[in-house]
Amino acid sequence: MKWHLNKQTILLLIPSFLFLLLVLYSLVMSFVESVKGPDGWTLAYYQSLFEEERLYASFGYSLWITLISTALSIVIGWALVRTFHTFIENSLGKWILWIPMLFPHFVWGYFVLLLLGQSGVLSSVLYSLGWLESRDAFPVLVQDREGTGIIITYLWKEIPFVVLMLLPVYAQMPKQYGEVIQVLGGTKREYFKTIEWPWVQPVIVEVFLIVTAFIFTAYEVPALLGVEFPQMTAVLAYDWFYGISWDERSFAFALLFMISVVMSLFALLSFLMLNRRRWLISKSQHQR
Repeated sequence: MKWHLNKQTILLLIPSFLFLLLVLYSLVMSFVESVKGPDGWTLAYYQSLFEEERLYASFGYSLWITLISTALSIVIGWALVRTFHTFIENSLGKWILWIPMLFPHFVWGYFVLLLLGQSGVLSSVLYSLGWLESRDAFPVLVQDREGTGIIITYLWKEIPFVVLMLLPVYAQMPKQYGEVIQVLGGTKREYFKTIEWPWVQPVIVEVFLIVTAFIFTAYEVPALLGVEFPQMTAVLAYDWFYGISWDERSFAFALLFMISVVMSLFALLSFLMLNRRRWLISKSQHQR
């Protein structure tokens, strides 16, 4: 019986193991291509990469869009769950959240372009109503240097994701703890500090890691709604990979390899800290 269970567990882990091997193989090949020169192995591409002004502009632009989109998604999604989690738990509330998640990011990006572009639906409606002198008077919200259209697209997609990640937490949160704090004369601040935040924090960190890693490395939405300069890192790597110069292809491999390593280390460190915190919380509950 034990061998049957172990064999079944191994079979279930095979897809994950194969996927991990594929990821590791991609990282290794990216590193190999980034250090392969015409005369042998070299780190000259990494040195030249850090001298590229486009890299720093792209990194700052990507970091700006990623942090703003992630922070707003978490804050708005968390506020919606705290306020309307009883409604969202119903079938109607869940369907309202599921609708944006049914469509890929590229579809929502194209929808934002059609809706908020200077020649889009909203500007045409305002112009036909006489509220705008011309369609060009409509503010530039897509394909702008601030990345407004990109941020709006990610908000529409990531807020439902945040809500659906946090909804089970509030559904499983013990109600009796809040009643005890209320009976003892505790405030809402004390309830949030002692009960709500310890339950929510691990999920908040996990959502932050997932959304940050996805937005920082995403290609389709920045390629559709972004500008030629500055570009997000994935768009810059794509242009380098399909550029005329062979050296730029090595830049693309080096950039993708560094981003993958940094994201992996950041995720590993965060998950180790979260697991340690969960272990401490579980230990303290058992001691009680």
